[in-house]
Amino acid sequence: MRFGMFVPQGWRFDLVGIDPAEHWAVMRDLAQHADSGPWESIWVYDHFHTTPEPSDEATHEAWTLMAAFAAGTSRVRLGQMCTCMSYRNPAYLAKVAATVDIISGGRLEMGIGGGWYEHEWLAYGYGFPRAGERLKRLDEGVQIMRQAWTTGTATLDGEHYQVDGAIVRPLPLQEGGIPLWIAGGGEKVTLRIAAKHARYTNFAGNPDDFTRKSELLRRHTEEVGTDFDAIVRSANYNTIVARTEQEVTDRIDAIEARVTPHLGEAGAAKFVADYRSGHALGVGTPEQVVERLSHMKELGLAYSIHYFPEAAYDRSSVELFEREVLSALQ
Repeated sequence: MRFGMFVPQGWRFDLVGIDPAEHWAVMRDLAQHADSGPWESIWVYDHFHTTPEPSDEATHEAWTLMAAFAAGTSRVRLGQMCTCMSYRNPAYLAKVAATVDIISGGRLEMGIGGGWYEHEWLAYGYGFPRAGERLKRLDEGVQIMRQAWTTGTATLDGEHYQVDGAIVRPLPLQEGGIPLWIAGGGEKVTLRIAAKHARYTNFAGNPDDFTRKSELLRRHTEEVGTDFDAIVRSANYNTIVARTEQEVTDRIDAIEARVTPHLGEAGAAKFVADYRSGHALGVGTPEQVVERLSHMKELGLAYSIHYFPEAAYDRSSVELFEREVLSALQ
């Protein structure tokens, strides 16, 4: 199994209490920790407002961070989970991504999806079109990016995007262009787009949903004539690892206390409910997490990406995961 780690950027209230002047140092140091360790990749989210509630707390922009991480690391691969197609013109985004790939020495991944956070869309003036339109934009945008990265130009007279000889030079360093991660589990449209274009998918990480969506992806690849086995399936996991179950509970309590001033008591309790549920595959002792992820590996999960809500404040969960979970499953 291959492993990625999210770097906290504020979106999930994971930099609160830290002076904004220190945010970059925190993010940079975690990225460099991953770069010097066993992780294959680091990731950020492409969002502008905090979740689950918009607030005045910082949320740092994904592609700015991509460029900074490209210059500040030397080995680890760089991804976004996932870029919202409609937030940037796809030809422009292809150009930005190609530049980041050059800066990084060919280490960029392109996570891309249709987008969902309505509050952001409306606040930034993007409207909020129906899901079918957002996914059509995703399909057209992916076509533009693939053209741009393989030929150096892109032309498409689409329903939503029109480009006419857009030049994207220099090409990315990676042969065949930047790897596309099509994120989302929409069964009729998103998974079909993934079947046509993706090197990686990213969808639900629980056993039942993962199995069902994997089978649907297989059917789509058969229909469009691509190779199911060539697509790497990934999932994301909220992760808190500690030596004992009581210590796990204590860590969740600390997270709840940290976000309560921003979300209120009811909101904070809801915020950590998944961690407490017993259904979060990444929450528990190392032995528990290894057992759950081993089962997912048997089901075909080849790449797991882990979000550590404490990482900006305390790396001990990250380090324990590296020593006893990641090493057991690689």
